[in-house]
Amino acid sequence: MSEEKKNKAGKINIELDESVAEGTYSNLAIINHSVSEFVVDFVNIMPGRPKSKVKSRIILTPQHAKRLLKALGDNIHKFEQAHGEIRDYDKAPMPLNFGPTGQA
Repeated sequence: MSEEKKNKAGKINIELDESVAEGTYSNLAIINHSVSEFVVDFVNIMPGRPKSKVKSRIILTPQHAKRLLKALGDNIHKFEQAHGEIRDYDKAPMPLNFGPTGQA
């Protein structure tokens, strides 16, 4: 069956560039929303670094944000079934202002 016929049969042809496939590490997500969109900024904060930058920003419609919530919930449930409960912290394990402060 040709690729074109496969796509017509309900499959999506998705290309993944090498640089995107490597991924970007994030240990903080900041989420904001308006009436028409959700904006998720992914940040990597590290000890000893007084400033961090947004590494990636994803903009979603409210419908897609809700689908993402459901998909994450389903995947977390499957992960916990296979590997045990993911423990959450009452407080964040590292404060957002961690690291040494500079003095002149």
